[in-house]
This record gives sequence, structure tokens and C-alpha cells, in this order.
Amino acid sequence: MTDDTETLDMVHEDDLPGHESELEPKPDWEPRYPGSGRLDGKVALITGADSGIGRATAALFAREGADIAISYLCEHDDAQKTREIVEREGRRALLLPGDLGEKEACEKIVKETVDKLGGLDILVNNAGEQHWDKDIREISEEQLKRTFQTNIFSMFFMVQAALPHLKKGSAIINCTSITMYKGAAILLDYASTKGAITAFTRSLSENLVDKGIRVNAVAPGPIWTPLNPSGGQPKEKIPEFGKDTPMGRPGQPNEVAPSFLFLACEDSSYMSGQVLHPNGGTIING
Repeated sequence: MTDDTETLDMVHEDDLPGHESELEPKPDWEPRYPGSGRLDGKVALITGADSGIGRATAALFAREGADIAISYLCEHDDAQKTREIVEREGRRALLLPGDLGEKEACEKIVKETVDKLGGLDILVNNAGEQHWDKDIREISEEQLKRTFQTNIFSMFFMVQAALPHLKKGSAIINCTSITMYKGAAILLDYASTKGAITAFTRSLSENLVDKGIRVNAVAPGPIWTPLNPSGGQPKEKIPEFGKDTPMGRPGQPNEVAPSFLFLACEDSSYMSGQVLHPNGGTIING
């Protein structure tokens, strides 16, 4: 696992991955209803859990009874806040910084989760990065490799490390995107990784269904998280972010987290290889 200096060197010329602590207005992460014990006794490893959708999912999973391993890059302030949120729900929280684009880091993160929390039942592959470019020729070789490394290679590495610890009834949930279905003119590399994630989800589901391990995905629309205002979109587009949805606004992380919960618990016991679409009302085929 890389140290803080090495990790910071991986952050690009923009401000990604971004700090939720610096974002205004703050995203809504808090669960909207009391827990019902749907994840009692479970251990969940959530990547990118320091902020945004990952934080909201960690909060909701903890309220439903799960202990949470919080995987993140280098945003220690945000990660500590997520830890406090989980612990206020009476659950254990484990902070695990590291670059998920490195196979060794993924292996160490999974090992620490199992060693310190006693097992692994749910893997949420949520971490990702996004960079905008108006012209495909502006996408550097470094950026192209880095985006695929973070967004899709990491999912292969995490599943490879987690699989020996997963058992019948376990769940894997991957975060894809509406951009996989609609395309995104200025997010060519990002949208391409999301297409790969959807194909990965469907193929991995077929691969693991005989083991009783369900694999599904969530494809959010425009959600107010640090990803876009920290460099994932041109600054001039941020005031209009999400207003082109049928609901006329961006979503909040706590409007996406319930999709992850549904796919993590027994409520979705007859679902695998599927994608849920919390996207503000946009009709998506496929």
C-alpha cells in the first residue's frame, strides 16, 4: 500500500478526487429512515467510502447493522468523518487508505478487513475518477491508463482478493453510471470504463452464480458529490449540473445508497447481473 506522499503524487492536475469537507453546499448523506437489521452481523468493504455515494452507503449499511471497512485514496479528513458516522450507529469502522489501481494495495485492504473485522460478506466497488476533455486528442496516455486503472482494473483486483473470503449469500455491487447508457461527449474515457463495469458485472454474475454469490450494479445519474465540482466537469457547467434530468435537479448521495442496500441484502435474493438506475427519471433501456 502506498504511503501518503506517493498517494498524493497520483492526484492529477485538477483537484480530484476532491474533499467533501470543502464542498458547498454539503451533500446529503444521512439515512432517511430507521434501520431494520437487514445487514445485522455483516461486514461490508466499501471503496471510495470517504465521501459522496460511498459515505452515504456506509452510513446506511451501518444503520442496518453492518461493520464497515472504509477504503479511500488520501482524503483523511473525509474518511475520519465517515468513520465517526459509522461508529455513531454503533458499528465498527476501519480506515484503509491506498491506491486501488495497484493490485497489492487491494490485496492488503481485503486482508486487513478480514483480519480486523472478522470476515467479508459485501463488497461495494464504488471508487472512481473522472476527467473532462472536449477533444479526444486532449486525453493523455497517462490519464487514459489512470482512469481505467482506477475505475475498472481496481474492481478486478478487489474481487480477486475478496473471492476466497466470500461465501454463499455474499454480494458484490459495482458502481457504473448513466454515462454508460447515454454516452458523455466530454467524458470519453470515464464513460468507456463505465461500459466496461456493466459488462464486468453481467459476466461476473454468470461466473459466480453457482457459488451463491450475487453480483449487481447501480448506475447513478448526476449526483452531488465532490467528483464533478473538483474537476470532473468544467467549472462553468456546475451551476447547471443535474438540471437536465426530468426531475430538474441533481440527486443526493442518500438517494442512491438505498439501491446499494437493496442489492446487498436478502430483499434482492432473486436478482443477479442487474443494474438499478437512480437517475432523476431518465428512461434507460438495457
